[in-house]
Amino acid sequence: MAAIIGLADEKVVEICEEVSKSGKIVVAANFNCPGQLVISGSQEGIDAACEKMKAAGAKRALPLKVGGAFHSPLMQPAKDELQAAIESTKFKVPSCPVYQNFDSLPHSVPEEIKANLIAQLTSSVRWTESVQHMIANGANEFVECGPGKALQGMIGRIDSSVSVHGAE
Repeated sequence: MAAIIGLADEKVVEICEEVSKSGKIVVAANFNCPGQLVISGSQEGIDAACEKMKAAGAKRALPLKVGGAFHSPLMQPAKDELQAAIESTKFKVPSCPVYQNFDSLPHSVPEEIKANLIAQLTSSVRWTESVQHMIANGANEFVECGPGKALQGMIGRIDSSVSVHGAE
């Protein structure tokens, strides 16, 4: 995986598609916020895409030290195992809609939630769109639970008009 900074989402997707046509696997894996995406795939695909991203004007194409090609087709074997576990788990109707990064939309139907959780493993994380949909549906305050401030920074870059802070 590699973080791509300072290049339009559409250009990152275009370059990933171009590199993939050569037989190397690379996809846009995480749409974190405008100008910040993460790509995933084979090492050869990532390397080729990073070179093209830099040539296209990316400020940075930074390889990430991770244990897998998350949110890419290379996660299919793990997806198969996850699917069995999720399908054997009983889900109840949630008390509020669950925004899922698979399609960035709110869901309340347990079978939809299950299907989207399974699909998420090999699909892009649509964080930017998820936050935009939450805001469009009335969210105006976001709290990041846990260590760090990464999500706070991303949400602030997605829409600076909302309140964003860490758990206290």
